[in-house]
Amino acid sequence: MMILHSIHAGMFKLDGGAMFGVVPKSMWNKLNPADANNMCSWAMRCLLIEDGERLILIDNGMGNKQEAKFFGHYFLHGDYSLESSLAEKGFTKDDITDVFLTHLHFDHCGGSIAINKSNGLLETSFKNAVYWSHSKHWDWAINPNAREKASFLKENIIPIQESGQLKFYDLENNLPDYFSAEIVSGHTESMMLPSITYKDYKILFVADLLPSVSHIPLPFVMAYDTRPLITLAEKEIILNKAVNEKTILFFEHDPAIECCNLILTDKGVRPNHTFNINTL
Repeated sequence: MMILHSIHAGMFKLDGGAMFGVVPKSMWNKLNPADANNMCSWAMRCLLIEDGERLILIDNGMGNKQEAKFFGHYFLHGDYSLESSLAEKGFTKDDITDVFLTHLHFDHCGGSIAINKSNGLLETSFKNAVYWSHSKHWDWAINPNAREKASFLKENIIPIQESGQLKFYDLENNLPDYFSAEIVSGHTESMMLPSITYKDYKILFVADLLPSVSHIPLPFVMAYDTRPLITLAEKEIILNKAVNEKTILFFEHDPAIECCNLILTDKGVRPNHTFNINTL
């Protein structure tokens, strides 16, 4: 029997203006109020798929190996960590069979690599797992452009390849039939959005295409996106498809809301009901 678990890897802060792009603060500040430094809190919410044979973890937060200066920019906080959330569900990192990385920005893959306390060397956090990336995105990340260089940290990426645990979803996929992925390239090149068939539902892990429920309206596009007009087009296609197919969206960064279904209104696609994944 398949079970889906929401795994909280902690909260962090990002600039509200960067998260909402051209949308005025007078609008977005009502949705996610900023602190005195214009920073808003965001979740790093991962999804764990337990199916009896596989234990598939989608993304893994930013980890805790960076120096104090790094965390001084992003303010890791909250009551949860990746380890504590896994333990709450009865698992350890060694139980994970597959780590599926939507993309390689630090807040999605930083937990992939840890520092070995005995020798100070970098090593994979999930010893028994295959790490899944996308070949085009991998090439994009290891040869970063100046805009994204601060998000693609070599210490989060290169040790995965050196471990021999890396596979590319687009080249050698042997994940279960209930698992597939949509490929989008507005936020970054070839980001993967996992789609899971669960009971009578289709669930789409929307990663940074839709960081939160507040990003569902089409103009709400992050300034972090490398190709914002492509994001706009991808959002419209995926949201309309999700309405037609009654797809549930799972949000990685929304500070409070895990999931929603959608409804078509005279203003476009909008959230209908919001809920937690464990209520399905």
